Amino acid sequence: MTQNSAVCAGPARGDTVTVIGAGPAGLACAIVLARAGKRVIVHERRRRVGARFHGDFQGLESWSDDIDVLDELASEGIRPSFEHHAISQVTAFDGWGARHAIRSNQPLYYLVRRGSETGTLDHALLEQAKACGVEVRLSSPVKNTHGSTVEAKGPMLANVMAVGYLFETAMPDGQWACFSDHLAPGGYTYLLVQGGQGTVATCLFREFTRNNECLTRTIAFFTEQAGLDMRKARPFGGVGNYGPPCRGEHEGHLLVGEQAGFQDALAGFGMRYALRSGVLAAHSLLEGRDYDSLWQRSLLPAIRQGIGNRLLYTKAGDRGRRAMFRRMARRDARPMLAKLYHPSLLGRILYPFARRQARIPQHDPDCCDNACTCLRCLCQRHVSSGTLAVR
Repeated sequence: MTQNSAVCAGPARGDTVTVIGAGPAGLACAIVLARAGKRVIVHERRRRVGARFHGDFQGLESWSDDIDVLDELASEGIRPSFEHHAISQVTAFDGWGARHAIRSNQPLYYLVRRGSETGTLDHALLEQAKACGVEVRLSSPVKNTHGSTVEAKGPMLANVMAVGYLFETAMPDGQWACFSDHLAPGGYTYLLVQGGQGTVATCLFREFTRNNECLTRTIAFFTEQAGLDMRKARPFGGVGNYGPPCRGEHEGHLLVGEQAGFQDALAGFGMRYALRSGVLAAHSLLEGRDYDSLWQRSLLPAIRQGIGNRLLYTKAGDRGRRAMFRRMARRDARPMLAKLYHPSLLGRILYPFARRQARIPQHDPDCCDNACTCLRCLCQRHVSSGTLAVR
């Protein structure tokens, strides 16, 4: 980890700050800068914001810090104008299909939608940015910039894959998750239903060639265990990355979100880290503070702990995870989950081993073509994030 980055000098009030990428990290950065009176131009290479997503439900987690995530955003002038639902109860299934009711007196996470539609997190942040005077240029790829620049291009290397369906349903609202290597090698599956809309998916951390098989098993599992009822189902898929972040600055540009590796390695919850990193980059530019120092203090401890948690999750297996769910179901789950992300002696011991494991790219053993760029094999090559057809 480099500690000797030069302190970023805050731009003069008339200077323009360039933000590359209109995801949550880039737009959060732009909003904070614009509210402070800076001129900001956001370049997005796609034709619309949120193009990686399709209106699917995701979780904006609120358990890893003492402050509620919406309060954290509000303190920076970012309003929760997107559709959101506080979730304080989830039904978790272990590897044997046993149910565990995970509850809390406070929200564990907020259910939000991602994509380009009105009401999604992405669209709401775009509207807030525009209202603050941010100039957003769509279909505007950028290679060279001058002056203060923030890069928020999303994941550059994929080692997590999610495939699933969006659907309409007559099911009652509910949140279900299953932690089984049989359904999702190294990962988990989930079923999220709210207001007659649903998302079901399997999130794999290895064995990507089995994604269709795992998704089929996931559908059958939730049909039996939760009464899954899908109507007008639409497939979706995508990739992400996690790993030890090493720097937040490259060639004078500040890196935020997944491009910098700010991701929870345990469960892949990265939206809170993305939003926070965008805010930190803005403060670095506004106040002339060292960006690396800011994110290393605010984000790095939890990220390192998450990498250690991923190693524990893998080694614990189904038996260890069942024991954890049983403990969690007997008390308020939020403090227990928060403890997982607080720096600990065990985390410091595990981190060097977990870090090496997290650096290993995922391979498809069926691929023998060194030039292959498919999402399934990855082949140690950088891949652009995007959609994945479910066959």
